Amino acid sequence: MKKSLSRIAIVAAMLMPAAGYAQQNYSNTNLGPAVAQAQDTAAVPMVREEIWASGWSGKIQYRDVPMYKQPKAPKPHCGVFQTCPGVTKIGLGKGDFILRAGALGVIPNNTSSRTSVGGHVTASNAAMGELSANYFVTDNLAFELIASSTQHKIWARGTAAGDVYVGKAWVIPPTLTAQWHFLPHKRFNPYVGVGLTVAFWHNLTPGGGIVKKLDLETTVGPSFNVGFDYQLVGNWFFNIDAKQMLLNQRAHLNDSPNRIDARTSLNPTAISGGIGYRF
Repeated sequence: MKKSLSRIAIVAAMLMPAAGYAQQNYSNTNLGPAVAQAQDTAAVPMVREEIWASGWSGKIQYRDVPMYKQPKAPKPHCGVFQTCPGVTKIGLGKGDFILRAGALGVIPNNTSSRTSVGGHVTASNAAMGELSANYFVTDNLAFELIASSTQHKIWARGTAAGDVYVGKAWVIPPTLTAQWHFLPHKRFNPYVGVGLTVAFWHNLTPGGGIVKKLDLETTVGPSFNVGFDYQLVGNWFFNIDAKQMLLNQRAHLNDSPNRIDARTSLNPTAISGGIGYRF
């Protein structure tokens, strides 16, 4: 009898750990109060993980536990012509790239000139479309490149032969400017700058009469810049810009022995206005 009771006690002692393990509540094991609180929220996404139900059976069971990190909410949609709080960046700053299109007016000042036959040289004003691009290296420092081409009529006035129509020519004056912007991340952002202009002449047409041939040399000079950007809506900006270019131009008319040489300080003022979009 004592042996039977001893055997029953031994078997019971062996079964008790397994029974206690099976009754263990896996739903909140080591999850902590923060995750346990998240389980009570139906909107919290769940993830399934494996657990061992028993060391004897070897069977695998699964349980659903909340994700520890909430997924990022999708970025709110904002239209091209909308300014959305929390989405649209106000003003301009580091890393911004703007492409602009607008109208350009060029006013040659003809501050001083001379020719080998006396008199002085003048060039007409001109207007044309313009493209420009800006990239902000820092919040305040940006680099701008402009591209346009304008046509000018050229006269030599008060020469030994009187007033002579020299001809007309097109010029491409790409200008690279370093600009300092005073109010980054504001809708209104004025700036000043300094740069370099290269004037390439093309499609030259002699005026006829005593002018049989026209040649204008490529010239390089500094430029000074002032302007502002104003954020209209979304990523659209309005721009007004003025540049003063210092260009000394050399011109040659006809071939020897009838060659006429001329030199003039064109020093054009370029004024532009347009709309830009930030990418």
